[in-house]
Order: sequence, then C-alpha cells, then structure tokens
Amino acid sequence: MRQNVVVAGVGMTRFGKHLDRSLKSLAGEAIKAAVADAGITLADIPAAWMANAAAAVITGQVCVPGETVLRSLGVGRIPVINVENACASASTALNQAATMVSLGAYDVALACGYEKLVHPDKATTFSVFTGAVDIEDLDGLRRSIDDQMRAVGLEPDEAAMTNRSLFMDIYATMAVAHMQKYGTTVRQFAAVSAKNSLHGSLNPRAQFPEVLTVDDVLAARVVVPPLTLPMCSPVGDGAAAVVLVSERKARELGIANPVRIRSSVLHTGWDYAPDEPLDTFELTIKEAYEEAGLGPEDVDCVELHDASAPAEILHTEYLGLCPKGEGGPLVEAGHTTLGGRVPVNTSGGLLRKGHPIGATGIAQIVELTQQLQGRCGARQVDGARVAITENGGGYLGTDVAALVVTILSL
Repeated sequence: MRQNVVVAGVGMTRFGKHLDRSLKSLAGEAIKAAVADAGITLADIPAAWMANAAAAVITGQVCVPGETVLRSLGVGRIPVINVENACASASTALNQAATMVSLGAYDVALACGYEKLVHPDKATTFSVFTGAVDIEDLDGLRRSIDDQMRAVGLEPDEAAMTNRSLFMDIYATMAVAHMQKYGTTVRQFAAVSAKNSLHGSLNPRAQFPEVLTVDDVLAARVVVPPLTLPMCSPVGDGAAAVVLVSERKARELGIANPVRIRSSVLHTGWDYAPDEPLDTFELTIKEAYEEAGLGPEDVDCVELHDASAPAEILHTEYLGLCPKGEGGPLVEAGHTTLGGRVPVNTSGGLLRKGHPIGATGIAQIVELTQQLQGRCGARQVDGARVAITENGGGYLGTDVAALVVTILSL
C-alpha cells in the first residue's frame, strides 16, 4: 500500500441458513452496521466494491447484483464494482477497494461480500462449487482428482459426488498426502474442528454454536476419508461489510484505535515450471509479509481458509506459524487455541462460523478488526496488535485459482 488504509467500520450478519431472507436483506444489514460503526452515513460513500459468487445460480440475479443491493438502500449514482472471484470474492473486493484508497482515488470506500448458498435442491448448491473450476475440462479435472486420490490410496466414489463438493475430494487427497509425508494423524485433523467449535461457541454470529470434542468429530459421518462432516465447511448464507478510509479521513472522523491495512496481496495460480521456486501460497504470503515489513513471529491472531480441517493445518505451515509438517502437533498442543501462542480462527473459522463463499473474506477482516480493537468479548486475544488473513478460491490445474493475504495492525 502506498499509504496506510484504515478500517473505519465493520459489520456482518449471523451466518447460517436464511431461507426467508434475500440477498438485499443480508447485504443491507451488514452495510448499515459497517457504516454506523464508521460514524458516517450511506451518503458519505463515494464508491463500492460488491462481492458475490453464487447469486446467478442460487437466486438468478445476474449482471447487477451490487447495484441492486445498494439501490434498495437508497444508494445510487456512485461507481459500483461487482466482484466475483470464487471463495476469494470478498477478499478481492477488499484488496481492490483498499488499493484505490491507498492511491488517493477515494477517501472512503465500501467493500461488501454477501451470499446465499442454501437451496432446496442440494445439487444446485453443489453446482456452484463445480463451477469454480474450468468447466470446459470437467472430465479431465475429474480424472486428475481421481488419479491423485488413487496415488495416496483413496478410492474415488463418483456416486457420492451429488452429496458433497468436489473440493472435499481435493482436500481429502491433500490430507492423506500430508499424513503419509509427515505422520500427521486423523486425530490432529479432528483437533482443528474441535478447537474451532470452541471458538465458534463464543461467537454469536457463528452458524454452529455447539462445542465438539475430538471424539465427537471422529464419530461423525464420513464425507470422504479421512474427512468427517465437522471437518468440512458447511453451506450457509450471510454478509459482511467494511468501510475503508484514508489516514486523513480517519483523523477527521476521530477514529479511536484505528486498524490499518499494512498489506494486501492478490495472486492467481499458474502453471508451474519444473524449477519454479515458489508456489501461489508461498509467493502471496512472502509478498504480504515483505510489504507489511513484518514476519510470522509478529502475528498475534489469524483467520485462515479452513474450508476443511486439513486445510487449516496446511495453511498454518504456509503462513510460517510452524515449520512444514508440524501443523498437526501445533494444533494438538493447543498453540492455536485461544490462550495459545497464536490463536487461529477465533471466529470459529469457516468450519463453525460458516462459509457463505462470497462473504467469507470480509468476514475474516471483521473478526480481526474487532480482535485488534479489543471488541471480541469472551473470545478476545489478549494484547493483539498484528493479524493476518488468508483466503483462497477456485481450483485450476492442481492449484488454487485466486488467493488473497491481508495483514492488519494497530
């Protein structure tokens, strides 16, 4: 960022199954909360980045979802940029809005992510995830996933695909490969879900408030080995919004405890050359730390993309919170639990807070902004001053399609 960008206000709905609510209702609730939190009015917003991934499939709203939401709030005339980038839609909207504020184009910008995924027909919901890949090569992708599964000893089950996202097959394959290479255990994966259930029980906006033990997680229905149901992020609806302002505007508004965006880095995956030194995760995370002038040792709390329990273990390693292969022992020892060395997913994460995909990235920012400002009540991380988010989306080739890493600090 060329100048510090301040998160002036945040707001979000509870995540869950909101069959009786519209996209406009959910997004409107989050936006009004963020605007009120910033101490401004809707009339003070000169531009908005509106993130959504599934409306075209679930509700049929195409082309102008952001304009539709804002017009229902009486907001028009301003530039509205609709952002669709799979599960990284909201973090991409935040990245682009923050960039425009940092460049001086706007003193104030709104970024909002909003989603409805729940549908009476499960196949319709799962088709959203199937669309987050190259649909012109679905057969090739399925063969590739099947080959990867067989390579680690898993047997593909085509019949089960109507009851789960194809991404769970990808995560299951990654999980078994990690187990074989580093000795990670299924019990350590279950420890992620149990830990996040504890955090989620302290979050009134989380989709699932129940606390689970490791044994509860292991005893649940198997989705695809070694993943049981609580190891997989749920389908849900919800919205989250942030108001970003320049340093000058923050001073004008008299914002107390301003949370600054120290870096926000967006990359897409690519076809790696044999001698490629860094993959998408490594490159994005490295640049985010360098831009912020910080390292993993400075991080006090983390919100990362735990679309599955094994993903949290893998991503703690990518973020440098522990060496490669030690993510399992890290969570099992309690280091990522509230009160531990570096609490991860204090919101409950995608596993328990929920994962309405177009809203997830900004929901992470809401949680960490409130953590840094000491506003998280029973799940507060003591003395938190630096936080990092990691949010990925889609799958192309053998890699994430889009990835955003953002670092915040007081």
